[in-house]
Amino acid sequence: MSCIYGPVPSRRLGQSLGVDPIPFKTCNYNCVYCQLGRTTPLTNERKEYIESDVVLAELDLSLAGLEHGSVDHVTIVGEGEPLLNSALGRIVRGVKEITGLPVAVITNGSLLYRPAVREDVREADLLVPSLDAADPECFRSINRPWPSIRIEDVIAGLETFRKESAARMWIEVMLLRGLNDSVEALEPLARALERIGPDEVHLNLPVRPPAEPWVEGAGSEGLLRAMAILGDVAEIVPPDGGRFVLRRDVHPVAAVLQVIPRHPLLERDLVRALGGPESVRTHDVLGELAMHPRARRRVYRGEAFWTWADSVVGSSPSSRLTEDSGWG
Repeated sequence: MSCIYGPVPSRRLGQSLGVDPIPFKTCNYNCVYCQLGRTTPLTNERKEYIESDVVLAELDLSLAGLEHGSVDHVTIVGEGEPLLNSALGRIVRGVKEITGLPVAVITNGSLLYRPAVREDVREADLLVPSLDAADPECFRSINRPWPSIRIEDVIAGLETFRKESAARMWIEVMLLRGLNDSVEALEPLARALERIGPDEVHLNLPVRPPAEPWVEGAGSEGLLRAMAILGDVAEIVPPDGGRFVLRRDVHPVAAVLQVIPRHPLLERDLVRALGGPESVRTHDVLGELAMHPRARRRVYRGEAFWTWADSVVGSSPSSRLTEDSGWG
């Protein structure tokens, strides 16, 4: 499978060309809300999972099939945690040399306490780490990290990177009902964010099928509480915007299969890209996907998503997340 996918519409980055330097679910977190399912198995080993030369050669090839001006950012975001790839520094520098576009790195930020890791992403234009909790118990309940990872080190790594690098930093906080939307959880997080000093703090809610079906986003009361405690730097990120665009040089089914291991695809966005629900092309492509062994259709909160068949999700009596092999 290609390491390059998209462009896909991003809520904050416009049309984003994805660079994926890590195999599926190779991660040192097992977040309860992860849209790619559970991490099996968990790992904290840093090595060259995908060689930088392979990534950059595929980037060159992919750019040849794109119209000029169709990409706003190149975003390094993996099927797992990109900081685990020890060739990340060469990838960041190579992407900037090849494209001349701004480079964003989306990460859980867990390894930034290590100087070598900070050096690898120092030349990125934008770092987007997650920080869902500052209290150790809350951190472990939500992110379920590798046993030796401590939230104190994660926060210290983010603080040090902020001082060392000129890159912008947007911190993402996934707000979850009953987990990190209380005063007891938000006040330590506010103190940590003040230490780090990011440019922006983005408050998110789960909008795609999570790893654990019992996960729910914070309600309006929790959101208001978070805004009050975290301060003016925090803003609520709206649901996805923009249009999913199918590349002309890739078969539609192949294009979907490039995206869904990294980013579950809302079916109505795909239908719109294919020409609408009455289109013969839409009927044919959705029919192929329904029969494909690597694609799985899931319904979450009344919306259908196409997801990667290898995703492992928890079981729950909740009916909010169901599997469905059909469509329409």
